[in-house]
Amino acid sequence: MKVLLHICCGPCAIDPVKELKTEGFEVEGFFYNPNIHPYSEYQKRMDAVLSVGKKLDLAIIHHRYDFEDFLKNLASLKNRDAQHVFCWKKRLEETARVASQEGIKNFTTTLLSSPYQDVETIKKLGDEVALTFGVTFLARNFRKGFQKSHQISKEWGLYHQNYCGCLYSEKESIEQREKRKSEQR
Repeated sequence: MKVLLHICCGPCAIDPVKELKTEGFEVEGFFYNPNIHPYSEYQKRMDAVLSVGKKLDLAIIHHRYDFEDFLKNLASLKNRDAQHVFCWKKRLEETARVASQEGIKNFTTTLLSSPYQDVETIKKLGDEVALTFGVTFLARNFRKGFQKSHQISKEWGLYHQNYCGCLYSEKESIEQREKRKSEQR
């Protein structure tokens, strides 16, 4: 049985791919992340995902970089919680749509591996989106393999980002680094 795995970054993909394959799934990767900014960051993450694909014998479907449309829709939302939900839902919808279009009955996401994401909201959104597209969302707890994935990715020399990807998280990351620097002075 096949599963389409939405991949947000290379390091987060390693353990979920291995776990799904151990469960007997034929895994196909899907890189769709219009939230990532700037474009050079998007390219680095895509390269890391493609590297993981080669190392784990994983086909990767790469989708368009739809940043302008994503940003236009994001800007209309008034608070960070709504923006997070929009960001997760947009990626889950596109993954479910592609899964349905490709005849893949199941989909899931590496967002479920991150200790920085709201897993319960992502699971709820995944279930809602699955109904819309007639596929099944596999709500797996991939967090238990997060550290292991990141250790392996360092051994493989993969790119590691220091923010989730969006403009807002990039700004927050820079502000936090600047604050730490000023506190050290």
